[in-house]
Amino acid sequence: MSPKYNARIVFTLAALLLLVSGIAACLTILRLTETEGWVGHTRDVQVALGQVDAQLAVAGRNRSAYLSTSDASYLNSYHEALPKISAALSHLCVLTQDNAVQRARCADLQDTVNQRLALWNASIDLWKASPQDAKGQSDLAMKGVGFAQTQTSLAEQMQAEEARLLDLRRQSSRLLYKWAIVVLCTSFVLALWLLSIHYRLLMSELESRLSAENSARESEQSLRLLTLRLLQLQDEERRKFSRELHDSLGQYLVSAKMNLDILARNFPHEALLAEAIRSLDQAIAETRTISHLLHPPLLDEVGFVSAAKWYIDGFAQRSGIEVVFDSPAEAPRLPKQINIVLFRILQESLTNIHRHAMASKAEIRLNYFPDRVCLTVRDYGKGISPDLLRTFVTKGINVGVGLAGMRERARELGGEIKISSTHSGTTVLIDIPLRANVAHDMYMSQEAV
Repeated sequence: MSPKYNARIVFTLAALLLLVSGIAACLTILRLTETEGWVGHTRDVQVALGQVDAQLAVAGRNRSAYLSTSDASYLNSYHEALPKISAALSHLCVLTQDNAVQRARCADLQDTVNQRLALWNASIDLWKASPQDAKGQSDLAMKGVGFAQTQTSLAEQMQAEEARLLDLRRQSSRLLYKWAIVVLCTSFVLALWLLSIHYRLLMSELESRLSAENSARESEQSLRLLTLRLLQLQDEERRKFSRELHDSLGQYLVSAKMNLDILARNFPHEALLAEAIRSLDQAIAETRTISHLLHPPLLDEVGFVSAAKWYIDGFAQRSGIEVVFDSPAEAPRLPKQINIVLFRILQESLTNIHRHAMASKAEIRLNYFPDRVCLTVRDYGKGISPDLLRTFVTKGINVGVGLAGMRERARELGGEIKISSTHSGTTVLIDIPLRANVAHDMYMSQEAV
């Protein structure tokens, strides 16, 4: 498996573990919340049982007070307590509906309380009918003691059942809480372990990519150096070939022409000699032009500006394109390498204008600054396709060797080339920095002039 696939699997496992941890935490919180609800429910049942006992106690005290004093206010208070006892019993039955055992006990409690109340009502009726019947009141009281004991027993059983259920729920919640803690800790540790593995895999992948990028960068640098070396060799071969054409072939042609001139003076009416002389003149002119195009002698002798003017004039004559050249009146002398780079870029730019731009006019501007020199070549042609220009700016491909060579020549001297194009033409700007001492010498020589 690839490192990328392994990293994806490890990250997925870590995410699943974190998801399990989250689910366990949610279940624990829900169960704790449920337990708190059952605690509240138990308290509600206990409170309801207490309400039943309290209301029964109020009713019992008022009954006893009425039997002792025959005060009607106590009898009224007794009757007011009866609905409250019924309401408390009903509320208790509602609270115990979820538990069959408690529901049955609540029904028994309700029956017991009703029977006890029936005895209390009978004792009140007996008191009203025969206040002196002590034996009848004693019999009713004895029966009421049994119901009171039964009531107390049922209430205690219900309290004990609620306590037992609450204890079971708390134990279950504590067990669930412990398991949740174990699951959370285990998941967290495993997630950290998996994430550390994922991190190592990512770092390995990143190191591999960086290594590949460094290799690609080194290959690109090697290719760039090779390209620069080829351009330098090309310039050297052009200079050498230009010199050979001028010094060797040119001299032979001139010598042949001199001999033909001598023959022509001896045979002035010989048409073949005149035609041969004209052919030799054309050959000498073509040889000189080719020699100068390969490497103008003015470039080494005078500098870039003079060589550029000569080349631009010849280009305008050969191509029919109007070219305007603007340069400072007093151009400082540039280093040899900068002169060559500027001239080759100028050659390539004008060649591209002639081949591709379909322009009738071009403008060339040369500007000098204390720290750099700028050459701007602008044509008024059809422009470069936006997609093609974007590809060249971002990737430097699909534009042929001309623009690529121009860019590498500028980079050789630490400069840069900027190209902008619209439907009305293209502008090429070459910016080449000058060393501090070169810039100082240039401006010192300008001041001296």
